[in-house]
Amino acid sequence: MLLGHPVLFKSLCYIDGRWIHSDSAATVAVQNPADQEVIGYVPMLERAQIEAAVGAAQRAYESWRWVSQERRSAILLHWHELILRHQHDLAGILSLEQGKPLAESKGEIAYAASFVEWFANEAKRLSGRTIPTHINGAHLGTVMEPVGVAALITPWNFPVAMITRKAAAALAVGCTAIVKPAHETPFSALALAQLAEEAGFPAGVFNVVLGEPQMAMETLVSDVRVRAVSFTGSTRVAGLVARAAAASCIKKLALELGGNAPFIVTEDADLDQAVKIAIGAKFQTSGQDCCAANRIFVAAPLYETFVQQYSEAVRALKVGPAFMSGVEVGPLMHQAAFDATAARVADARAKGARITAGGQAHALGGWFFEPTVVADAAPGMRIYDEENFAPTSAISSFDTLDEVVDKANDTEHGLAAYVCATRMDTIFQLIRRLDFAMVSVNGVKFTGAPIPFGGMKASGLGREGGSEGFEPFVETKYFCLGNLGLPLTVTA
Repeated sequence: MLLGHPVLFKSLCYIDGRWIHSDSAATVAVQNPADQEVIGYVPMLERAQIEAAVGAAQRAYESWRWVSQERRSAILLHWHELILRHQHDLAGILSLEQGKPLAESKGEIAYAASFVEWFANEAKRLSGRTIPTHINGAHLGTVMEPVGVAALITPWNFPVAMITRKAAAALAVGCTAIVKPAHETPFSALALAQLAEEAGFPAGVFNVVLGEPQMAMETLVSDVRVRAVSFTGSTRVAGLVARAAAASCIKKLALELGGNAPFIVTEDADLDQAVKIAIGAKFQTSGQDCCAANRIFVAAPLYETFVQQYSEAVRALKVGPAFMSGVEVGPLMHQAAFDATAARVADARAKGARITAGGQAHALGGWFFEPTVVADAAPGMRIYDEENFAPTSAISSFDTLDEVVDKANDTEHGLAAYVCATRMDTIFQLIRRLDFAMVSVNGVKFTGAPIPFGGMKASGLGREGGSEGFEPFVETKYFCLGNLGLPLTVTA
């Protein structure tokens, strides 16, 4: 792949302003999921090197925290400009290692850049407050202080946006950051580090490390110098992160975890619109999205018509490698994802579900799976009960709002939900009664830099994006200035 900025494709980790290899020379191969070809190797650092990254970030924090907000924001805005300037190159790297269609990758780069711009500007408005005093002769108030070194652990499905959504908030308020990306998609993170260096971040402020996954996570998260941990990934791994964080000291913890998103089509919905929205809500990133529509519930009078129209639309989706023109669905990320998808479809078929589109390995071979529709899905089927990180749709019917609310809420997850309806009383009922932190009504797009992204229940702790996105990286410090010579309160 030819790059306009040839040094963006890096094969070394980035610590304290230097590009480094593993002390043991250990590496891991990175594959293109479309054809399993090795596209490069990256270092697997040793524990001592990851500890050194924490040390570098701690030293950098002592000066970065005192850099003026104007200067910090200016560096972030330069980073934002560089990300957009090299959008095509970054999208190419992303598609090469992650497999998503190039058009989607370009969209992710723009989305990622938006977080940098948002937090760079919003940090200028982050302020404490003056508190009306109840203490004679004193002035009371608060200031917002950065917590310190932040460990940012990010997934492979959105390997650029999940970094900037965390890092921009942390860096903007004066924290320093150590990113541990997924080893399946490291080149996107390393390209961001190259641009961060060019943007003018001082050495040690932004670092990227790789290592054996559990060792690297535990080393970062349990280090007492790390004061904030932000993790995006599975609920299972989040438990390991939380335990490792608690083992050393109490620290800030933000978790953005899995989803089991319901997609509800009520009897009053616009059916044609609902089909289009459902396609968009399910098949981005080949369904490998924590916000993907996982269980589609359709009002009984519309059910068969919806299944027919939706299945036709799914069969029309173009599957192929990322750089093929017009591709809408790419490969699954790895063999384990492919095997799990095939097993879930086979389980549903064996338990009486109808496969109305797809249902098997794609003719392209490898990790491509046909976009699939499973009608008459029911509890007890894996495709209904489990989060499906795949281009597979599970559809079932409902008769009443009470019934669909119970079905939708019958999950440990609580990230995103979708509603297609036209009656406002129905819409507001569902918004309030669904136990999900984000509800999108009559549309696919609902995320973005200004909104508080996050989940309820087993889908996470804390929020990313919006003004709430600063919370994992700041502490509120209260002060009481006494004996100021102010007039004493006169009491009766």
